[in-house]
Parts: sequence; structure tokens; C-alpha cells
Amino acid sequence: MELRGIKIGDKISKFPIIQGGMGVGVSLHKLAGNVSKEGGIGIISTADIGYKDEEFSKNPLNANLKAIGIEIEKARKIAPNGILGVNMMVAMNNYAETAIECVKKGIDLIISGAGLPKDLPKFVKGTKTKIAPIISSLRACKLITKHWRDKYEYIPDMIVIEGPEAGGHLGFKLPELEENKPNLETITKEVVEYINEVEKETNKEIPVVVAGGIFDGNDIAKYLKIGASGVQMATRFVATNECDASIEFKKAYINAKKDDIKIIKSPVGMPGRAIRNKFIDTVSKEKEKITKCYRCIRTCDAVNTPYCITKALINAVKGNIDEALVFCGSNAYRINNIVSVHDLIEELAKETKLAMSEI
Repeated sequence: MELRGIKIGDKISKFPIIQGGMGVGVSLHKLAGNVSKEGGIGIISTADIGYKDEEFSKNPLNANLKAIGIEIEKARKIAPNGILGVNMMVAMNNYAETAIECVKKGIDLIISGAGLPKDLPKFVKGTKTKIAPIISSLRACKLITKHWRDKYEYIPDMIVIEGPEAGGHLGFKLPELEENKPNLETITKEVVEYINEVEKETNKEIPVVVAGGIFDGNDIAKYLKIGASGVQMATRFVATNECDASIEFKKAYINAKKDDIKIIKSPVGMPGRAIRNKFIDTVSKEKEKITKCYRCIRTCDAVNTPYCITKALINAVKGNIDEALVFCGSNAYRINNIVSVHDLIEELAKETKLAMSEI
């Protein structure tokens, strides 16, 4: 059987797979471009995207805005006919400037989470760029959809549901993750039912994409069966040749054991999932001295924060793992080798087709 891709506006991917955005610098042009080239939807993370620029320490905003154009252009050269997107965190400083620059550079899709992107439609109206909020519940889905319709007369182009098994910052409260963990299948069914009604009302096709702990073709098939249009996967794409992170970062995933993956409290005020390492143990006992603030996140209090998240994430992508925050999904420990993006997507497609035929 053939797998149907994800239709966003007038574009459709070959496979129902979006590569999740990973910052800082884990998913840039090389990874996103190659995922797009192979028939998925590649996502560039805008989080401190200009960290390599020599201007970054003095003027992070300028460095980041400059890097957006560079990364999108390089990704386009790899996949001139593919679908490319960016991930933007609502909690970031300079959200508006980042959105405007991404649209200006002709990005196909903006996926936005770490808060509800209430004003995102105003940056894309009248352009070809499509937008998708990341939500973690039916309530959040209804809230953002109603807000966009009432304030901007805009219907989401896609919905991304991110469940509690995702990596990085999570849209759940700590007790939910530790005690009464929400069920992603239940949330998906509820959101799909609601979005189906919105589609009927508006005569607009709105794909629902599921993220968080999606590991193989069996997972993909399960969510396609209950009405999702596709999945978003991040963790699996770290252990690829084309991932923009250092080999040390990739090896941290390969070497991780199940017990190493922990829920941590991020300096930005959200729970997150990461690999426990020397850095996590150190900052849990003693506050790091902050010598430089990059003004990356609005909710970060530089005076009282236990550590600088920008510095910790840059250390991670560069491979200085002992002094790094290494975000990952709950299934990172299941990865045991590095493969090409081509081989990974082919494997996932084959597994999904087989699983779908058995349903």
C-alpha cells in the first residue's frame, strides 16, 4: 500500500513524517534539507540559530536573524522542491522579528509551541507561509483555534499535538508527567474529532500531526489509524549522519540507558526531558554563576536562574557533553546506531506500510 503524505495548503509531502525542530543547532539546514529531500517535512529550529556567528555574543538578535536566511537558503539548495519549515518557541524573545524574517525568506511552514502562539496569524496573512500551533490538549486546541478565528479570521493550517513523552520543553505540569500522565491516543482522538467539525464548518482541510514518543512504523500506523494525518519525530533524527549536531551529541543518545532519561525543571519555568549527566547533577545541587545573558527567553530570570540554558544547549550541540543540557525524547535509549536520513525514512515507511496492512 502507498502512504499518503501530509497536505499543507497546495503542497503535499511524500511521507506522513515531519522531523521535529531541535535547538540549539541540532536541526539546521543539513538535517532539515535532507529530510525534505527524502520526502518528509524538514524543520529548522530558530532557537539561537545564529550561535556560530561571531556577532552572537554581542548582538544575538542580529546573528539569529542573519542565520535564518542562511539556513533556509542552504536547506533549499538541498531540497529545492521539498517542504521546509521552522520551529519557533512562543517563549522566546524577539518572536515577532523571527517570524517576520522567516516569512520574508519564504519558509513554507511555521510550527510554534512552548506557549500558545496567539498572534502568529498576523505575520503570515497574505503570504504563502502556513502556520501550525503545538498543543497538548483538546482545551488548548479549542482555545487557539477560536482565538485565531475570532481575532484574525484565520483557521490553523495544521495542528501538532505534542504528548508527554516528547523531548525538550513539555506542555504539561510536573505532577501530570510524574503521576497522572495524559494519554496521547485519547488526546489525539479528541482533537481529531474536534478538527473534523472545524473542517466541515470552514471547508478547509486541517491535518492533525502527532508528536512525542513516536519511535517506529508501528507508532506511526497506530496514529494514522485513529485519524491523524501524520507524525512529528525528533529523537530518531538525531542519530543520523545529516543531523547538524556533533558526533558527541549523537553518541550521548546511543549510550543513554532508560534510567538516564529524566524530567528536569528548565530555567525557563517549564519541565523538560533530558539525559542525566554530570551537568544535570551539578546544577541540581549548586547554582551556576551567570556571566553572560543572551536574552533568549522572556520567562528566564538571569539573576535567579540555576544556569544559562543557551550556554548549556550550545555546549550540547558542540559536543561538550559534561557541561551540557542534552534534551531528548523518552525513547532515546532505544537508539543504538547512526544511519542516513534516507535509510531511516525508508525504514519507517516500510514498517508503517507493514503495520497498516496488518490492521
